Amino acid sequence: MTDAHIAAIERANPVLNAVVQDRFETARAEAEAADRLVKAGGELAPLLGVPCTIKECFALEGMQQTSGLPARRGMKPAQDATTVARLRAAGAIPMGVTNVSELCMWLESDNRVYGRTNNPYDPTRIVGGSSGGEGAIIGAGASPFGLGSDVGGSIRMPAFFNGVFGHKPSGGLVPATGQFPQATGRALKYLTTGPLCRKAEDLMPLLRILAGPDGRDEECEDFELGDPGTVSFEGRRVLTVPDNGTTPVSAELRRAQERAAEHFASLGADVKRCRIPLLQMSYDIWGASLHAHGGHSFSELLGNGTPVSGTMELLRWASGRGQHTLPAILLAAFEWTADFPKGRGDRFVKLGEQLRAELARELGDDGILLFPSYAQTAPRHYAPLLQPFQWVYTAILNVMMLPATQTPLGLDRRGLPLGVQVVGPYGRDELCIAGAMELERAFGGWVPPSMARV
Repeated sequence: MTDAHIAAIERANPVLNAVVQDRFETARAEAEAADRLVKAGGELAPLLGVPCTIKECFALEGMQQTSGLPARRGMKPAQDATTVARLRAAGAIPMGVTNVSELCMWLESDNRVYGRTNNPYDPTRIVGGSSGGEGAIIGAGASPFGLGSDVGGSIRMPAFFNGVFGHKPSGGLVPATGQFPQATGRALKYLTTGPLCRKAEDLMPLLRILAGPDGRDEECEDFELGDPGTVSFEGRRVLTVPDNGTTPVSAELRRAQERAAEHFASLGADVKRCRIPLLQMSYDIWGASLHAHGGHSFSELLGNGTPVSGTMELLRWASGRGQHTLPAILLAAFEWTADFPKGRGDRFVKLGEQLRAELARELGDDGILLFPSYAQTAPRHYAPLLQPFQWVYTAILNVMMLPATQTPLGLDRRGLPLGVQVVGPYGRDELCIAGAMELERAFGGWVPPSMARV
């Protein structure tokens, strides 16, 4: 199985540039050791011998952990991140690490360490960020599952653009220990770690392995995870919100979401079509909530601890001498404009609390919400620079701390993946995963790129 997936990576990667460092020989040795354990009999680890990939921002012993920052070239962690260690202890075999956006802060997975990653359905289009390499290699069918992280949609957007499943857990369910960059304080509940995979039924087994406190992530809690296999939709409340009131969603995505709502209605669900006015302020609520909890400035991160001048880096980039990608430079140059005056920032934090309470009332203990994953299917490379805020559809759910599963819904007329987020109440991850499993049964789930009709 490991040999077959390595061969698939070797076929796809010259076009995709998704796996940016491999450990193929080590993976083969680990697979042979797993074969010997199987032959010996006895109790076996739940993921024994299953190959996978890991987002490069997670510490994986022996692999670089640059997060796309040139100043971190050659930096290799001494030990695995908590979640990586848990997957490996469960028997999984990492085949390599996958590409990210620079410092994991943009939705185009491109950097000056590894270059740009391309979409398996159309290489002229983006894979999303920052877990874009994961989305691309899993969408290409070359990795069964992968590990991603998400503070504004970095699991769900790559899953959406590449036609696979991606789960953002409830805030505080999975520890973030061993990632770079790292959140601090309350923001650790906004930065989530979770799986991407081609089959919805794989999400909960992976989540159970990843979840639980590690003694180092101070915001991580112990949750009792339910069983998505026992969830019925007869009589269950299903909310469907077509857009946030400010960022238009394409007609094809709206129709796909409506088909999903109609399917739940056919199962006897109580489907409510509604709008939530506070979602109009999604960007301000997300930005103010993150800003309120501090941490290093982006210009400090870009300078690997020493603040850089975004203006100077922009001039270097324009002269062809730049060490950073344009989105990262622009964020460093203009991040001061995102600083909220105290009164204004506090206002948006309070509005975020109101929105959280409203969503909790609407969902109750056992409802689900259908919500767009993005405003359109995968854009062409660089296009998000012209429409930079379409990712708010995923970002707002991070500061709401709600679990959300990106779910594929077939392909559009150009052969690009459609999808929708299935959102659950806080701590009820099994409900949104159950919703994803049901939509997979109804609409087919992942469609191999080779089957796309362009």
